[in-house]
Amino acid sequence: MPWFKKQALLKLIPGPLITVAWGVAFNLWATRFAPAWQVNSEHMVTLPVQEHPADFVSNLIFPDWSYLSHPQVYISAVTIAIIASLETLLSLEATDKLDPMKRLTPTNRELKAQGVGNIISGLLGGLPMTAVIVRSSANINAGGKTSLSCFVHGVFLFTSTLFFTQYLNHIPLSCLAAILLYTGYKLVKPALFKEHYKKGMSQFLPFVITVIAIIATDLLKGMAIGMAIGLFFVIRANYHAAISMVKNDHHYEIVLNKDVSFLNKALLRKFILMIEENSSVTIDAHKAQFIDHDILETIEDFIASALDNNITVETVDLIGKEKMKKHLDLIVLDNSIPVSR
Repeated sequence: MPWFKKQALLKLIPGPLITVAWGVAFNLWATRFAPAWQVNSEHMVTLPVQEHPADFVSNLIFPDWSYLSHPQVYISAVTIAIIASLETLLSLEATDKLDPMKRLTPTNRELKAQGVGNIISGLLGGLPMTAVIVRSSANINAGGKTSLSCFVHGVFLFTSTLFFTQYLNHIPLSCLAAILLYTGYKLVKPALFKEHYKKGMSQFLPFVITVIAIIATDLLKGMAIGMAIGLFFVIRANYHAAISMVKNDHHYEIVLNKDVSFLNKALLRKFILMIEENSSVTIDAHKAQFIDHDILETIEDFIASALDNNITVETVDLIGKEKMKKHLDLIVLDNSIPVSR
């Protein structure tokens, strides 16, 4: 293997092409000299053979418009649209990471092109199409860098179905399976699991659970499970990151780091209960763009009761919360607690 990799000429030959060529050559040899080793016809590529290029038109099947009145048609169409769109977006995300030039694919344009293509394909009796990471990664590994490679790929497929189906039918399915397995292995090799593990459980668990869910169910259900798990970790991370508290001797600093919703009320109450008597507290909100009403009320209640425990409260940048300012002014007048804004 190292010797092959060092040869500049051999680097120009894609590995999958060698796999297919070897499979075809071996099966032809086995058919003639070792019939016991030949691949059975049910395990070979099976494409309709065209006697003439014009025969291609006879394979087109146009829609039966009477089925538009069947509800099952719309259920299937929506299901296919969701699955195809999800697979395309996932493939684009993975392809952008594999791209050596680190370009970003315009997702909206890709989905629009896919929608137009699927409409035309359906009108001609074809199957729905979607972006596929296996072919995209194979394209990148073969040295493709522009959209021209994708166009040439389509031209080759079209030409092959017109003129070379009798030769393509000599390809054993096991060769294509080997290519898919190897490509899939490179996409989810053990190093990728190690990389996610090093990022922490918040990254590793959604990744592993999504992979297992897709294998155990199907792509749509697996993605739904993965999104639910990912959403849980996002909410969990935001829950802990929104509010933080630092203690220095008898002084506490509660910082509202970003938008604080009602989900963070329990965490704020937890920090307040940790504040000891005869201490001082600074509530810093200069980083927060939004503070939920429940959070404001919790702060108001804390300030109102702080005097009973000889706790001095100072607030920073609670600007734009008119109700909060009004309540703080009343509390300052009634309890003489120093409050700054």
